[in-house]
Amino acid sequence: MTIFNEKIDRLKTSSVKWELTKEIFGEADLWPMWVADMDFKPPQAVIDAIKNRVDHGVFGYTFVPPSAAGALVDWLLKRHQWKVNQSWLLYCSGVVQAISAAIQSFTEEGDRVLLQSPVYTPFFEMIKKNNRIVVNSPLTLVNEKYEIDFASFEESLQQGCKLFLLCSPHNPSGRVWTREELLKIGELCLKYNCLILSDEIHSDIIYKDFKHIPIASLSSDLSERVITLMAPSKTFNLAGLQASAVITKNEGLRNQFHETLSRQGVFSLNTFGMIGMEAAYREGEAWLEELIDYLQENKEFVLDFLKEHLPEISCVKSEGTYLLWLDCRKLNVTDDELRQLLIEKGKLALEPGTKYGPGGEGFVRMNIACPSEDVKEGLVRLKRALE
Repeated sequence: MTIFNEKIDRLKTSSVKWELTKEIFGEADLWPMWVADMDFKPPQAVIDAIKNRVDHGVFGYTFVPPSAAGALVDWLLKRHQWKVNQSWLLYCSGVVQAISAAIQSFTEEGDRVLLQSPVYTPFFEMIKKNNRIVVNSPLTLVNEKYEIDFASFEESLQQGCKLFLLCSPHNPSGRVWTREELLKIGELCLKYNCLILSDEIHSDIIYKDFKHIPIASLSSDLSERVITLMAPSKTFNLAGLQASAVITKNEGLRNQFHETLSRQGVFSLNTFGMIGMEAAYREGEAWLEELIDYLQENKEFVLDFLKEHLPEISCVKSEGTYLLWLDCRKLNVTDDELRQLLIEKGKLALEPGTKYGPGGEGFVRMNIACPSEDVKEGLVRLKRALE
């Protein structure tokens, strides 16, 4: 039996996914397939490394050792053919913190920041909370696949955007951008002197026949104008350890970012975050390959179930991540009505598409990173909600 079939009780662990449904959705007894973490244990090497550090028993001030940076550098070269120097790295507790710090570092209040909806909710939140102006160039859905409207993208850049937030791979749809698309994005951002902040936190979970390409790896010019955000949190289910990396070749940008972190009193990662990160990148590859195969099976099961039982719901073509973006517009119900059906009839918690900005209306996001039996239960509840 695969390790991913193991059912693990996450109650009484302060799990956002399992214990905050009452606060988020208004009811406690919901089947949670919403927030983006997995119901799987991480690689055993991660658990062992943390246990060994606990057994040492002393938890004083620590720094991120060169061995942790080396693990990430080696991982990026092997998995993504991206050659990075350890000197290019900085660290944050999480990607959302890094997004906020980047906005503070590279823009001023009142500046315009570009994004592409529907997209990860904190993109909007961090722009607004830092008193910047959201400029949106919406993605276009063509044959169940999102595409970039480059005419709209260029028009948006012409408004004087200082920073573009790229979601690569795309959350919530799972789209993996091609080399050609990334080069066009880079060409236009260079033309209009717009920095690129590339959130690549989902970059390691990519399905067969697709490949993630770090946009900073495409040219020397782009490497100087891109700040890349990565973390082991999605890949290895380590979000609670709160460790992420900020990568940029440009020393000036790196110094600006570091200065912002210093003003905020951020100087290192927590002990278990850096230990978990190093162990995951050093010894987690075989586990990851098995995970991707398992997620592929879960995804295919969902697609088959929808086709047979809920043909009015289609799924945007997912090329990466463990998230499925379900198009419910043919149900001819409002977003509020859909939410009510899911919660009251189905007892099912899915992320409402409206959270992801314009273009999210009529969609829901489903997390399939759980045992296959739990995916099946969620689909039974989805069907019940809509009967």
